[in-house]
Amino acid sequence: MDQSQLQQQQEEAVPAAVPDGVSEPTPAADAPAPVSYNDLFPALPDSGIEAGGPTPGQTNPWAQRMRVGTSSVTQVFHVPTEERKSDSKFGEDSSYTRCGDIMQKTGTNIEVSTGRDGSLTFMISGKQEQVLRAKRHILENFQTQATQSITIPKEHHRFILGRGGQRLRDLETQTATKIQVPGQADPSDKITVAGIKEGIEKAIHELQMISDEQSKQAYEKLEVPKKYHPFICGAHNENITRMQNENPGIRINMPPLSVMKDELTITGEKEGVMRAKQQILAIYEEMQRTCTCVSVEVVKAQHKYLIGPRGNNIAEILQKTGVFVEMPPTDSTSDTITLRGPQDKLGQALTMVYDKANSVVMTEVNAPVWCHKYIIGKKGADIKAITSDIPKVHVEFDTSSSKVKIEGPKEDVEKARERIAARAKELEDSMCVEELDIPTKYHKHIIGKAGANINRIKAEHGVYVSIPENEASTIVKIEGPKEGVLGAKAELLDMKNKMENEKERDIIIESRFHRQIIGTKGENITQIRQQFDQVQIVFPRQGEKSDVVKIRGPKDMVDQSYKHLQKLVKGLMESGYQERVSIYKQHHKFIIGKGGVNIRKIRDETNTRIDLPDESSESSEIVITGRKEDVLAARDRIQKIQNELDNIIQKDINVPSKFHNSIIGPGGRLIQSIMEECGGVQIKFPSADSKSDKSHRQVGGRRRPAPPRHALALELGTDRVTIRGPKDDVEKAEGILTELANEKTLNGHTAEVRAKHEHHRFLIGKNGSKIEALRTGTGTRIVFPSESDKDCEIITIMGKKEDVQRAKEQLEKLIKDLDQTVMAEMSVDPKHHRHFVSRRAEVLREIKAQFGGVDVSFPRSGSDSHTVSLKGAKECVEAAKQRIQEIVDGLRKDGCDRFGSIVRCDRMRDGALEVEFRKSEEAAKALDATRFVFSEGRASGRKLVSLSLTVEPHRSKNSSRGVINCFDLRNESQVTIEVEIPQKHHGTVMGARGMHVQKITQNHQVQIKFPDRADPNALPPAQNGSEEPEAGPRRCDLIRVTGPEAACLAARDALLALVPITIEVEVPFDYHRFIIGQKGKGVRDMMRNFDVNISIPPAEELSNVIRITGTPDKLDDAREGLLQRVKELDAEKADRELRSFTLTMRVNPDYHPKIIGRKGAVISKIRLDHEVNVQFPQKDSEEPDLITITGYEEKAHAAEAAIRQIVGDLESQSREELRIDPRVHARIIGGRGKNIRAIMNEFQVDVRFPRYDDPEPDLVVITGAEDAVFECAERLRNLEEEYMQDVVEREEMNAHVRGPRDTGYNGESTERTDSAEEFPSFGDAANRTPVVWGPRR
Repeated sequence: MDQSQLQQQQEEAVPAAVPDGVSEPTPAADAPAPVSYNDLFPALPDSGIEAGGPTPGQTNPWAQRMRVGTSSVTQVFHVPTEERKSDSKFGEDSSYTRCGDIMQKTGTNIEVSTGRDGSLTFMISGKQEQVLRAKRHILENFQTQATQSITIPKEHHRFILGRGGQRLRDLETQTATKIQVPGQADPSDKITVAGIKEGIEKAIHELQMISDEQSKQAYEKLEVPKKYHPFICGAHNENITRMQNENPGIRINMPPLSVMKDELTITGEKEGVMRAKQQILAIYEEMQRTCTCVSVEVVKAQHKYLIGPRGNNIAEILQKTGVFVEMPPTDSTSDTITLRGPQDKLGQALTMVYDKANSVVMTEVNAPVWCHKYIIGKKGADIKAITSDIPKVHVEFDTSSSKVKIEGPKEDVEKARERIAARAKELEDSMCVEELDIPTKYHKHIIGKAGANINRIKAEHGVYVSIPENEASTIVKIEGPKEGVLGAKAELLDMKNKMENEKERDIIIESRFHRQIIGTKGENITQIRQQFDQVQIVFPRQGEKSDVVKIRGPKDMVDQSYKHLQKLVKGLMESGYQERVSIYKQHHKFIIGKGGVNIRKIRDETNTRIDLPDESSESSEIVITGRKEDVLAARDRIQKIQNELDNIIQKDINVPSKFHNSIIGPGGRLIQSIMEECGGVQIKFPSADSKSDKSHRQVGGRRRPAPPRHALALELGTDRVTIRGPKDDVEKAEGILTELANEKTLNGHTAEVRAKHEHHRFLIGKNGSKIEALRTGTGTRIVFPSESDKDCEIITIMGKKEDVQRAKEQLEKLIKDLDQTVMAEMSVDPKHHRHFVSRRAEVLREIKAQFGGVDVSFPRSGSDSHTVSLKGAKECVEAAKQRIQEIVDGLRKDGCDRFGSIVRCDRMRDGALEVEFRKSEEAAKALDATRFVFSEGRASGRKLVSLSLTVEPHRSKNSSRGVINCFDLRNESQVTIEVEIPQKHHGTVMGARGMHVQKITQNHQVQIKFPDRADPNALPPAQNGSEEPEAGPRRCDLIRVTGPEAACLAARDALLALVPITIEVEVPFDYHRFIIGQKGKGVRDMMRNFDVNISIPPAEELSNVIRITGTPDKLDDAREGLLQRVKELDAEKADRELRSFTLTMRVNPDYHPKIIGRKGAVISKIRLDHEVNVQFPQKDSEEPDLITITGYEEKAHAAEAAIRQIVGDLESQSREELRIDPRVHARIIGGRGKNIRAIMNEFQVDVRFPRYDDPEPDLVVITGAEDAVFECAERLRNLEEEYMQDVVEREEMNAHVRGPRDTGYNGESTERTDSAEEFPSFGDAANRTPVVWGPRR
């Protein structure tokens, strides 16, 4: 127990510190009255103290007769410096936040103050329960927590918990601790208490009390006033220890001094309990008879010296004099202490109290804060030298002030004070400190690159320069010798003045021009820097996507260089216009021409730079750079070449914009698959910021390309989708998009599910069996991400809402099963362990990658354990176990376990080795030879040596040699065979990155060596000097296989099975491009899926033969897959022909808007109901009344009938034409068409105003029922008459205001009917300026 803890334990021992609600035990009636300090040592008459007056330690009995109850209490407690948490420096934002949170949680008011010694004092006000909870939270946050365990019998735990755990919660609140009781399943009987030490003592006492009450042993509870407890315990608890030693098996539970309880308990054997009880009562009666008390004043600052480390001084006084010293609480300002004990010992105890209190003094020395580190010295060397001969002195440096505190014996303190003061004066005379106010933005330049500038200043002037790390501070400090400080100050001020005259300016230059401005090896930028030699020009780092170039230097020169760079950039922008043109990959060679003649001609004639993608790149975009008009000319010429090569057309179709995102699909995957399915056509959706049907717009003089295919189309009204490509492909894509739009209307729901990428293969199942069953059962489309997607975990489900929800639930259940980690074990013979862990655990890594990241753990090397542990998803673990067992079974077959272990191995005279096996006869018979070659192992560091081994049946009589396991019989029985495969097939046999050979090597445990590449046309070498070459296979065709004979033969068969053969399949030439797919993706997918090579003849050959090359076992599947694709294309062609039935009808253009409907509602319904595409003529069409319907024949006729019905209804309506002055059209229409819509709704008619470019600008057409048309016409005429009066008045007023100056009148009307102010359009009102009307009548 340290000093502060003893103080806290004693704080409530003083009567004045008794908390509310706990009455102090009253002494027995026959106890002598306490003698005060004033009785023993009367004060002088002028002291102002009344003799015999009440002391601070006494309690006024009248104060306890009546107490007014209140629901609010206030509690003050103290957290000493040494017990504060290291991260609880009060005053920081986090501390205030924590206090605020506690007040909010508990509904209390908390006030905090910090003492000079760093201690914290908290005052909490509120209801009793709230105050206790707040105190607990504060102690957890600001006071160091400790942990202590107590053993309580298991059967007593339920009494500690109480009903519903309420008793435990109350105990935690009262003691401000956290009590952990083990659960019923836990056999432990230890209860852990965490909190501050005072709270832990209280809690342990209460727990012990509860346990003792429930104990079956003897239990005694004694009521002894609290003030006599120290005498019963004795110094250092010696009385309690002695009684427990004299009476083994008993336990005396004394409440800590900080717990204001009189009761103490004794448990144990009955006889021992009674003896201990008698001894305690004897001490109590003796002290009650002889004990008296006296109060004295001791300066508060000296109390800690009186207590001593861990309370040793108080214990020493109690041991020597039998007098206990009661100290006031640490948070009290009282200087009064109370001495309690025999009256004849009080004088001796009082002397010891003053000796202990005055044994240590404290003083302070003034020294500037900057001097402190020099007084301390490097690693404390100087302060150690000062205090080396006075070790009892403690020196503390206060960084917040210029004070140095010194504590210790009086003489030693004086010596230390003189030395420190002398050192401080010496430092002040020889050194100084200067502070400079330098803006933060200059600090990095003062420091320099890697601190070069600041280190140079420090070295030259021998000073220390402190630059603040906080950006909010601008003060730079210089410390050191006076001359050095002045020199450094002057240099820093000079740097500051120079930087203040500098200027930094940013210029925006597109990153694509940076390389041109810098030039080859920086030649261009070097010339610019030489021209403006005092300017720094900094470009963004490579890879940093920034267009900002920084210029720094003198103001005038920065401005000059800025203008120079602007001029340079302007020239680059004029010649840097860029256009990207998508050209089919197969046409690139025709654009390049033979020997590049075409592309060079285009470059030279248009003066542009044309960049084509690499052959290995999947991109088909050609980039053209140069002046805008030149770039456009080059683009047209390139597109012309493509159009001539193929029947390329471009067609626009209307697809409602609300379906664009779902048709594009997550990451553009769905639209990409459609383009590939339709032979690689280009499908462009309108951009998100499109305001019209165009998908591109001009930005900054440079044509910005359309966004990616998966860009979002958010604006309403941008329904136009552009399809470009061969005519048949465009028609097919058009049909698919139309079908999708119709389907999305009914099945437009989408959901996403996340699953680890390595688990996808288990969700899909073998050959897609699982996912196909899920798709069929729920009727949804499920799209898995590709490896190139950024987020490889998202699985997309599309379909009807209820189907999507059902599919999502089933998928989530499968994913949950896969995510559940299980542990499993299996048995593997230790002799096979090396196969799995050798070569850096190559086999284990393959198993982990193949089976969803399952972890496989083998025993350590040298262990005899057979247990192998597996951890991962359940299905993955089971699959991995099966694979490991397959490998082990293969090792057993390839090994020579049937031969047994080697018993004897002796070297013969002829140098051979004689080996005896456990089953020698069987081994010799199986090997069928007397000598064979084997290789010694490298595990012991020996070299690889080839030896002859004699194998003969031999029985050893001496069995004491034991078994010598030093050979691997799989190596001892190795053979080498040669397999002849033509060299041109070696690459196919090896597979991608040697995949096939690695698989054969692992499956058959053999070594395979391919020959070096040689000229395939070279002849075999001649032998024995003959001119004729030796007949037989060439060396470059021979593959060597080494291993056990059976394994070599199996590996040979596996290699021969990989030799490819070629077959031919008849496929109509028209289908070749669909099989190839966009950018060759279709044929690549087939080759990858069937692991074959498919060769499609060039287009100019017009051949129907497709060649398939691959291994025999895969050719049949590839042929069937190709023929199946042909069947699909036949079906698509037939369906496309049926769906491409076209029907035309002529409808008065005036009825077109009504057929289309508001925002396309009417025509969209017709399209969806009849599954057709309805196209209206363009504005400038030669046949403005022609409507085209495309779809199945019967559905096209049904759509035609629906349109005819609408037209019939419209023709039955009345139509009237009015002539209304164009000058009042805007007022009749109103803001955003508000007025005219109200009129149309009122009369249920349609009113059409002319456009600004119509030949008859005053013609207004009204359509509707005859009576309604007549009434509406009358309303419009009345409005025209009213508004025209205003127009005339305004014109007359403007004429008078203008005066006689020339108005430019030439006899014609000055009104402009194309003015946006006079005649605003219905839409785009956001861009229209307000119209100022004249005065009203």
